[in-house]
Amino acid sequence: MNFFENFKFSNLFSKKKIDEDLLNKFEELLIESDVGTQIASDLKEKFKKEKIGKEIKNEKEIFDFLGEQISKILIPYEKKLDTLYKNSPSIIVVAGVNGVGKTTTIGKLGKLFKNNGKKIVFGAADTFRAAAIDQLELWSKKIGADFVKSDLGTDPASVGYKTAKFAEENKSDLAFIDTAGRLQNKKNLMEEYKKIFTVLKKINPEYPHETILVLDATTGQNALNQVEEFKKISNLTGLIITKLDTTAKGGILLAICKKHGLPVIAVGMGEKESDLHSFNSVDFSKMLVKN
Repeated sequence: MNFFENFKFSNLFSKKKIDEDLLNKFEELLIESDVGTQIASDLKEKFKKEKIGKEIKNEKEIFDFLGEQISKILIPYEKKLDTLYKNSPSIIVVAGVNGVGKTTTIGKLGKLFKNNGKKIVFGAADTFRAAAIDQLELWSKKIGADFVKSDLGTDPASVGYKTAKFAEENKSDLAFIDTAGRLQNKKNLMEEYKKIFTVLKKINPEYPHETILVLDATTGQNALNQVEEFKKISNLTGLIITKLDTTAKGGILLAICKKHGLPVIAVGMGEKESDLHSFNSVDFSKMLVKN
C-alpha cells in the first residue's frame, strides 16, 4: 500500500530541476493525500530548503525524503502495545463508530496478550447491537478469554461495572470493554460514555487505565472528525488505525497526530488474527511511500 500511488510524482519531477511552480504542485499532491494542509506546507518548506535549484536524480530520491520526514513527524506519537498492561487488572475502554472494526480489534488485542500469558476478559457494553455482543463472545471462545454480557438493551454502564468487578474478583490481567459507536445519537452516546466512566471510577478512581479510539483509515478526513467528536465525550489515551491494507489514505494519520497529539498504539493490516501490529513510525513511513 502506497498512499502516493495515485499521484504522478514521476511526471511531477520530470523537469529535473526544482522551482517554485513545482514545489506548489508538490504541496497540492500532499494535501490531496490527506496529510493535512499544515504538514503539506511544512514538508514543502523542508523540501525547498534541501532541494531548491538542485537536480533530482529520480523518483526514489523524493520517496526517500518523504519517508524520512514522515518518520520524524510520527516518532513522538509511538505508543507500544505492551504499555496497555500496567497492572492487574488493567481496565481498557475501546471506542469507535460502528463499522471501523472495533470488536475485531478487541479480539486481536486479546489474542496478543493471551499469547503472552495474560488472563483476559471481554465486556460487551455495546448492548444495542446483538451482532456486536455475539461477535465478541465468539472471539472470547476463540482465544479462551472470559466474557461478560447482559441482555440486549441493558444499561451499558452496568456491563462496564460488571466487567471491571469480574476482572478484580477473578484476577484478570486485562479487561477490554467494547462500547457503542452511534455518533448519529450523539447526545445519548455522550451520556452513555459519561455513565460508564462514572461507574468505573466508583470502583477505582484510576479506571479506566486506557480509552482507545479505533479508526478506519479508509474514511480519510472523516476519521479526523471522529477524533474530535470522541474527544468531547471521553479522555482518549491512544488510537488504533484499521484497514490500512485496503487504502491509499494512510496520510490522515499524520493530520490526526499533528492536530490532536494522540499517540498511535497499533495498526491493522488485514483480517487475520496476526494482522494487528504495534505502531512503528519508521516502518509506517516506509509503507506509505514505498514505490
